[in-house]
Amino acid sequence: MAQKPSIPKGTRDFSPIEMTRRNYMFDTIKEVFRTYGYAPLETPAMENLSTLMGKYGEEGDKLLFKILNSGDFMDKVSPEQIDGPAAALATKICEKGLRYDLTVPFARFVVQHQSEIAFPFKRYQVQPVWRADRPQKGRYREFYQCDVDAIGSRSLLYEAELVQIVETVFSKLGINVVLKLNNRKILFGIAEAIGHADKMIDITVAIDKLDKIGLENVEKELLERGIEQEAIEKLKPILTLSGTTEEKLATLRNLLAQSEVGLKGVDEMEELFGLIADNQTDLEVELDLSLARGLNYYTGAIFEVKAKDYQIGSICGGGRYDDLTGIFGLPDTSGVGISFGADRIYDVMLGLGLFPEEAQMTTKVLLINFGGKERKAALAQLKALRAAGIPSDIYPDAAKMKKQMEYANKRAIPYVVIIGESEAAEGVATVKNMAAGEQEKVSFDNLADYLK
Repeated sequence: MAQKPSIPKGTRDFSPIEMTRRNYMFDTIKEVFRTYGYAPLETPAMENLSTLMGKYGEEGDKLLFKILNSGDFMDKVSPEQIDGPAAALATKICEKGLRYDLTVPFARFVVQHQSEIAFPFKRYQVQPVWRADRPQKGRYREFYQCDVDAIGSRSLLYEAELVQIVETVFSKLGINVVLKLNNRKILFGIAEAIGHADKMIDITVAIDKLDKIGLENVEKELLERGIEQEAIEKLKPILTLSGTTEEKLATLRNLLAQSEVGLKGVDEMEELFGLIADNQTDLEVELDLSLARGLNYYTGAIFEVKAKDYQIGSICGGGRYDDLTGIFGLPDTSGVGISFGADRIYDVMLGLGLFPEEAQMTTKVLLINFGGKERKAALAQLKALRAAGIPSDIYPDAAKMKKQMEYANKRAIPYVVIIGESEAAEGVATVKNMAAGEQEKVSFDNLADYLK
């Protein structure tokens, strides 16, 4: 019995219509990146495991897909190692792994090629990444990331530029969004102000869930993490701050008066909001003190973008990192970047019907094949239509007209061009609009313009 074809759990095939939509989305995003002076970069699907291990925390290490060494991978393994812990065995038989994100390979590239790069270095990267996670709705083992980063400068102009990129991308895609901003230095200042500088990670992990689980549950989690009630009471007014951005920052200045790092964060936010105002953005930008972003390598501004008209998690996020390249031996190289969540953006666009018709169509015109002289005339018109950049096709056989029409419908081709004996003699084509069911005669000379 033949084996039933299947693909690994957590991976997907993308049909022609899905690919056409995805390409429209990626092309729009890439065009914006290029307009802002970012250059394309690609890195290999696999990296040395030594590059990837230890960069994503203990959980991340477990989610790395490891690749068996080629040839006899058991060659240098002793019987004791086979019976020992799996992790130790893996390092003996696997030297490579699939990349887990685009950020660590980017840091590796920058350090490896530092002598050839002009800093600040601005790059964008759109490639798949792999995680050995448990697949569930909206979470895949293979998915695309869409990253844009500027590295080698501490200037907040780059943060402001990323805000503009967010505005431009989502306005071109037609999605209404809100951009939430915070700063890790402010979060550290808050931890210091409530007397728990040592527990900054515990505090940020808990308050990052404020949106999902509410204040009461965040309180419970903080208690479980060893933050006493008195400190939590000091934290509450900070998390529920309201008012304009200026008012929030002024209140923070008072609350964080004793924290040098916290005040530096307030300064940075004031400067950034000033730059955003100078750029006259129409984007809704909000200072959100509960925004913490899980990753620990962020050191300054952090961003998160939510869709306003569609229920889904954040569709874009990122931040400033001061020492991402330090792990590879290039310390004190600050960068800032954001990542657009391709799959979630696709879901929002599909859910709200935002893909334009031409972004869902692979072929616009089908020419009917009658064989003989008529086919010769049809092939000449096919060549002219393709030369004009109109995606066109001809049915391969001189089959019954009904069969050719059904084929056009199945492929959702909007126009069918009929060149029969009388049409060929007159130099005209009958163009049928498949959706409306109407048809009209168009001369060969005007056919391309008509179908454009």
